[in-house]
Amino acid sequence: MHCGCAFATPPVSPRLPLEIKTSLSKLRASSPRTHIQINHSDDLTEKSPATRVSLPSHVSSITSTSNPFVKHCLKLRQSASYRHAHGSVLVVGAIPIREVCMFQTNKQGGVATEIECLLLHEEAQVPQGLEGLSIRIVRISSLVMKKLSGVQSTESVEAVALMRIPSSFIDLEDDKDILKDCKKWFPSAHRVLVLDSIQDPGNLGTLIRSAMAFNWDGAFLLPGCCDPFNDKALRASRGASFQLPVVSGNWNHLKLLQRQFQMKLLAGHPATQKPVSRLSLEFAQSLAEKPLCLILGSEGHGLSEQSRQVCELVSIPMEGEFESLNVSVAGGIFLFMLQ
Repeated sequence: MHCGCAFATPPVSPRLPLEIKTSLSKLRASSPRTHIQINHSDDLTEKSPATRVSLPSHVSSITSTSNPFVKHCLKLRQSASYRHAHGSVLVVGAIPIREVCMFQTNKQGGVATEIECLLLHEEAQVPQGLEGLSIRIVRISSLVMKKLSGVQSTESVEAVALMRIPSSFIDLEDDKDILKDCKKWFPSAHRVLVLDSIQDPGNLGTLIRSAMAFNWDGAFLLPGCCDPFNDKALRASRGASFQLPVVSGNWNHLKLLQRQFQMKLLAGHPATQKPVSRLSLEFAQSLAEKPLCLILGSEGHGLSEQSRQVCELVSIPMEGEFESLNVSVAGGIFLFMLQ
């Protein structure tokens, strides 16, 4: 997803298997995110992996798609439960990898701690911006790159990175300690994007990237949202999921946040339902000093009934007979106007 590895020293058969740590307690201690409540539509059948897989230090290249470490990385790309149980994610493409590294380097004073391993095409150069980082590089064949990247043409894909899921991601269903203090969820909570059952990973990733671009403080994922570390969501966010604080919770958690910061709840909605406020410069300016949550609903069903009941509904003025916009397009307009 024969071993196909090239070693720095002559291969010895008994040393080929990966290092497996079968202690479930150690796995849970190092990767606490085992009960995420986000939508697991991309899950495989293996829900609770009991092993932790690492690549031996002497491995310098991988040429076979049958390699156990390749299969491990493939599961990380395909299964949300597997990702969060291992606390790792596969990031495809030099641009998102570079953006994450630059953000982490600036944040932590030159130490990029999120990358566990950079898998580089056997004929590719180290991507620009990553040359000076102290990270492990393993060369992989075109077949392995195609398998891991999940794209038909790998000509534009020269790097895949195995990264730790960032500490800025919080699952409130799993972390009971942080649940007691919602001030720890976001460094600031003046502007929070709330996604209500956004199932399309491309839309979710685009919205997270837009929120980051327009300086919003974080994203809150209500039940039914896809995993922000889904490979398609990561491609759309281009690394923003590692930079913007993302919290996964339910309506009770959101109400705690609202009460703590006295936040106004707005929800994007077509103008077909009354009363609906109209998004305008004057409307945005009237809320400049007010902490707020912007709630956006799913593509197929729109806002949930609870969102419609508790939020002030706001529409984007449009010419003609268009009823609505794609949620990522509408969200970009809201995020820009209300930043």
